[in-house]
Amino acid sequence: MPTPMHSHLTDLAPSSSPRGGAASPALSPVPPAISVHGLRKSYSGVEAVRGIDLEVPVGEICALLGPNGAGKTTTVEILEGYRSRDAGRVEVLGCDPATERGRLKPRLGIVFQEAAVEPYLTVRETVAMYAHLYPGHRGVDEVIELVGLAHRRAERVVGLSGGQQRRLEMAIALVGDPDLLFLDEPTTGFDPAARHEAWEVVRALARLGKTVVLTTHYMDEAQYLADRVVVIVGGRVVAEGPPATLGLRQRAGARIRYRLPAQDTPPGELAAAPDADGFVEIHAEDPVALLHRLTGWALEHEQPLEGLEVIRPSLEDVYLELTRRGGGAST
Repeated sequence: MPTPMHSHLTDLAPSSSPRGGAASPALSPVPPAISVHGLRKSYSGVEAVRGIDLEVPVGEICALLGPNGAGKTTTVEILEGYRSRDAGRVEVLGCDPATERGRLKPRLGIVFQEAAVEPYLTVRETVAMYAHLYPGHRGVDEVIELVGLAHRRAERVVGLSGGQQRRLEMAIALVGDPDLLFLDEPTTGFDPAARHEAWEVVRALARLGKTVVLTTHYMDEAQYLADRVVVIVGGRVVAEGPPATLGLRQRAGARIRYRLPAQDTPPGELAAAPDADGFVEIHAEDPVALLHRLTGWALEHEQPLEGLEVIRPSLEDVYLELTRRGGGAST
C-alpha cells in the first residue's frame, strides 16, 4: 500500500533555524518572510511588474493567483533570486535575493512547474544527491516517506507516474529543510486523493513555522490551503486577503435557486422565469429576508421547493470578476 504523504508529519521536527530556538519574552515582532515594495520589471520596454507591494508573514501560506501573463512568474523569480529587478525593495528571509542569493539559497525550497530530474536514478538516489547540497538536510528516507514514495524508493524515476514525479519534486524541495518554500502548481498531475495528501503536507509545514508561497490555477487548492490570496493582474496586485473575504466576498449578494412548483407560483420577487429544467434563480442582496418570505410562502401553500439552495459567490467567481475588471496586458 502507498504510504500517505502525511503519515509521518509528526516526526518532522522544526528546523534549526533561528526561530526554532527557545522563545524569549518581550521580543520584537518577527519580520516578514517576504517584504516587497514598489517592485518593477520590464522586458523590451514592456512593464511586466508595475509597482507590486507584498508582505508574507513567517508561517503563512500565501497563494498567488492570476491569469497567464499577469506577472506572477516574474515576481516569484525575482523573489527566488533567478531574475533581476528594475526598481523596488525586496527582502526574502532578511536577504536581498539580487545580491545575497548565496546566503539565501540554502534556506529556500522550490518545486518548479516543470523540473528536470535524471530519469535513470532511483528515487532514493535522486533525493540523496540533492541532500548532499545542504549541510543541515533532513534524513533522505524520512523525506521519501513523508511524500508517500517509500514503496517506490528503489524505482527509477523514468518508471514513476506523473503524480509520483511531482511527489519526488516535493521531496527534493523538502530535503534541504527550507524555511521558505515556493511551490509552482504543486499538484499538477495528482489524482484527487494524492492532491489532498499533498495539501496536508503543505499545511503541516506551515504549522511548523515554514512559510509557503504557491502559485496555482486550482481555486479549490487556494481555498483549502491559503491563509491569504493575492491576485495579480497586469503586473499589479488587484486584491488580497483571506479566501473567505477576498473582494468582499462575504458581503456579496447570493443566488436562491429552487424548482418552481407546478401547482402554484410564489408572488412578486419570489419567482422568476424558470430555466429549461424548471429551476428559478433569484438574486438577493439580503438572502435571509428573501429566503424567509419564500419558505414562509411554501409552508403556507404546502409546496416542497425541490432543490432549494442558497449559493454564495465562490472564490472562482470572485477571481474571474477581479481579473475581468483588472485587465491589462503583461508579460
